[in-house]
Amino acid sequence: MKQKNIIVALAGNPNSGKTTIFNALTGGRQHVGNYPGVTVERKEGRVKYKDHEITVIDLPGTYGLSAYSPDEVVARQVIIEEKPDILVNIVDASNLERNLYLTMQLKELEIPLILVLNMADVAEKNEVKINYNLLSQLLGIPVIRAVGSKNEGIKEILDAVVNNDSVQRNELGRPVRYRQEIENELALLQEQVAGLSLPAMETAVGTDASASTNSLPSRWLLVKLLENDQELVRQVAASGANQGVMTEIEHSRQRLTDLLNHDPEIALVEDRYALIRGIYRETCQRGALDKVSLTEKIDNILLNRVLGIPIFLGIMWLLFQLTFTLGAPPMDWIDAGVSSLGNWLNANMADGMLRSLLVDGIVGGVGGVIVFLPNILLLFLGIAFLEGTGYMSRAAFVMDQIMHKAGLHGKSFVPMLIGFGCGVPALMASRTLENPRDRLVTMLVIPLMSCGARLPVYSLLIAAFFPGQMGGNLLFSIYLLGIILAIIMARVFRAWVLPGEAEPFVMELPIYRWPTLKGMFIQMWERAWLYLKKAGTIILAISILMWGLFTFPAVDNQGQPYENATVQAENSYAGRLGKTIEPIFQPLGFDWKTSVALLAGFGAKEVVVSTLGTLYSIEDEKALAEEDAGSVSGFAERAREQSGYTPLVAYALMVFTLLYVPCMAFIATMKRETNTWKWPLFTIGYTFVLAWAVSFLVYRGGLLLGIGI
Repeated sequence: MKQKNIIVALAGNPNSGKTTIFNALTGGRQHVGNYPGVTVERKEGRVKYKDHEITVIDLPGTYGLSAYSPDEVVARQVIIEEKPDILVNIVDASNLERNLYLTMQLKELEIPLILVLNMADVAEKNEVKINYNLLSQLLGIPVIRAVGSKNEGIKEILDAVVNNDSVQRNELGRPVRYRQEIENELALLQEQVAGLSLPAMETAVGTDASASTNSLPSRWLLVKLLENDQELVRQVAASGANQGVMTEIEHSRQRLTDLLNHDPEIALVEDRYALIRGIYRETCQRGALDKVSLTEKIDNILLNRVLGIPIFLGIMWLLFQLTFTLGAPPMDWIDAGVSSLGNWLNANMADGMLRSLLVDGIVGGVGGVIVFLPNILLLFLGIAFLEGTGYMSRAAFVMDQIMHKAGLHGKSFVPMLIGFGCGVPALMASRTLENPRDRLVTMLVIPLMSCGARLPVYSLLIAAFFPGQMGGNLLFSIYLLGIILAIIMARVFRAWVLPGEAEPFVMELPIYRWPTLKGMFIQMWERAWLYLKKAGTIILAISILMWGLFTFPAVDNQGQPYENATVQAENSYAGRLGKTIEPIFQPLGFDWKTSVALLAGFGAKEVVVSTLGTLYSIEDEKALAEEDAGSVSGFAERAREQSGYTPLVAYALMVFTLLYVPCMAFIATMKRETNTWKWPLFTIGYTFVLAWAVSFLVYRGGLLLGIGI
């Protein structure tokens, strides 16, 4: 039997469990990227079910479909342009009344709709009884009970998708009806929209994509124009042929304003909520309202004015302690494997350029980065756990008071926390900030949050120069330093670069829940896979390049080989470059070798590790024959002997790595987000100056106090 292809779009409020449902539906068959021309994340997955090939698109989480935020614009645009066969609306069953507002807007798009009441177990625990059959009758659409974290309702969703007769019959449920004054105006305008032709649709950042009113439900379009939806108003008004239509729209808006004594958009919102309240009263029964929920009990402790910040710091300390402690054994195993591979190649290959490339360039470079994969996995798993439980939102709430003193919105802390994983999605997350100044200041300080790419550098230096029991504390100190400096720099930017008052903080706090292991591991694997791809592409390419720069020229000006590896390295292209820039870094305790490694890190921070590995392997070829030649201990010994590394120098290098110029992917994304080179170049400049200044204070202060020398 020939498979039928069905396109399904998942829509829902933030914290409704939409991602959990998406993961349960698609499993590992999913692809993560960006929507064309924008940096809003796009998740797409596939599932085969009952001779059907189902493509599932996970839309950005939104509270509505108005053009108030980039996520809303993108979600709406995908629905209009990609024309999914079915919309699946995921709602939080324990907050049904609030979640149904998006449902009402989705119904107006005239696309077959399935309503999924997720987290039904939470609703039932809170003594909320929902009459699913009656709710389905009143809305005119299928309604499914689900608990995504336990895979309950997943089969029912798939059955509803493949058996939904409304797809063939185009039965779309009951339309949303408004008060009579609005319905009269809609009827009068219906004829005006018949020949309406919109110009090319544009996203929030200016990407063109074709769409016309032939794909737009006329009633939905008219409702949005009466609401004064700025994006659609701009598109309609852009065509001279539509001027008459826009004139009629303005007349209708004025008549409604005169009749209702307020703007039509207020009346439309009121009518939707009135309908929702009526449906909710008919279909839901609540238990005792004075019952204190578990979430409230936990929040009384975690959100305490006095205890909130210490608890947050304690949780972050525990995360980094576990990352380093639990990651140490598998890191040692991988390290031993990389060392054994390098030793085997060294012993079984003839001396020459190919052996040097494989041992020094590829194994020493890429292998040195892969060693720290366990730490990366553990950190991402920990962040996924905190996000899944709902604590990340609390962290933003707890930090709001401090953020306001820095001139930032409390919501800014969410993208800053995401920056612990990677700065690029952190930039995307900043789009939730409505105030342009708040968003720009947030984007400027995100580079100071230590991303996962920097973790291999910290892990190498901590393992090489500090006792094992200090690892977690040192790692925590670096991340905490980034947070403190980010808050300080935000205050500076708000005072002198982008002055203005921060807006009040309003943020939804989801209920606490246990995240699913499947969802956590999918999230961890997505980020780890990106890390491995970078190791196999960018880091491999830069490692080979750095090997070439350290290897050539292989002879002196007289055509004679250099007397030893050290002299050859100093006279290589990399050595000459390093000695040129060495005076900049000498006050920080860094020699030319470290300077070159930091310069290579402009492309990707992991390359600092691979470059150091390549450099010190080349400099001590004799050591490669020893058992631990490629190991952390081997690096530590050679770094002490050849470059005078001390624990103080290592910590200063960790600080510099934390603060200096973000990777090129971040800079490119920031350019797209701001649509100018001004702020990316400003970021490059200020982060380098800040990194130098703070590292100088750490190194010189340590020397003065006799610490770590």
